[in-house]
Amino acid sequence: MGIEKLTKQLKEKYDSIDQDLETHLEGLLHSKPLNYWDYIQTDTLLNLQIQRTTLPDEMVFIMYHQINELIFKMVLWEIEQVAEEEKLTADFFSVKLRRISRYFDMLTSSFNIMRDGMEVEQYMKFRTTLTPGSGFQSAQYRKIEFASTELINLIDKNYRETIDRETPYEHALEHLYWQAAGKDYDTGKKSYLLKSFESKYKEDFISFTKYYNTRNLWSKFKELPQDVKTDKDLIGAMRHYDHTVNIQWVMAHYNAANHYLNINGETTEATGGSEWVKYMHPKYQRRIFFPDVWTKEELENWGKNL
Repeated sequence: MGIEKLTKQLKEKYDSIDQDLETHLEGLLHSKPLNYWDYIQTDTLLNLQIQRTTLPDEMVFIMYHQINELIFKMVLWEIEQVAEEEKLTADFFSVKLRRISRYFDMLTSSFNIMRDGMEVEQYMKFRTTLTPGSGFQSAQYRKIEFASTELINLIDKNYRETIDRETPYEHALEHLYWQAAGKDYDTGKKSYLLKSFESKYKEDFISFTKYYNTRNLWSKFKELPQDVKTDKDLIGAMRHYDHTVNIQWVMAHYNAANHYLNINGETTEATGGSEWVKYMHPKYQRRIFFPDVWTKEELENWGKNL
């Protein structure tokens, strides 16, 4: 591209935002060249790991979960693009779903770090310093669920018949499947794990779910023309994403927890005090983002043969 053409395009760009091209070009005379460590913010990133104990494997645990949160952010970035796309095509939708599935494939395989990359003896010592914190409190993962499907599909299976699209968000959030990890439904009493989590994120969750009420992946799919909704590649991408997140990744998480918390046949309580076995296993809560892309038999047997 010639310098004259490039200069013309730059002028058009800055004119469109009421900026002076010459001022910006002059600024380049004084700017420093970009390097990798400043662009990636390497020094900041590598100083975010603060141990609470002197046990070496705690560092593995911290970094592992920080990597998870970065990947969750990548997932939400892809979902947001689908949510905001006005002229959604099967190809665009499929590409984004397969990207997200690959991110979760990374998360699934990375559980080997948790299962085989830490000594059980060390973990059982430093985990007591994490109480009552828990991976349950990952707000980004909850947002991925909110952005993937309609809220009704995240309601505790015992309460889905009592909730519909007219139900206030605050009431619906009180009956989400993961409330079972820290709530006694008979008394309404919540654990400190759940109360602190809601104190931090409840208002944010309500705002987020309102935005994604009609923009979640499942709602966006249902609004597509019939010929697009029957696209085989798109259906395959949706089934793959649903299975990857709600079966494969969940079971990898479950098996990693089982490795550390089920010792000699005795199940240890999670750091946040949740009943992690029934909370995590897909056969109990039957989390399914896209129910209509599965057969009746597949839905009935969801997670049962694991």
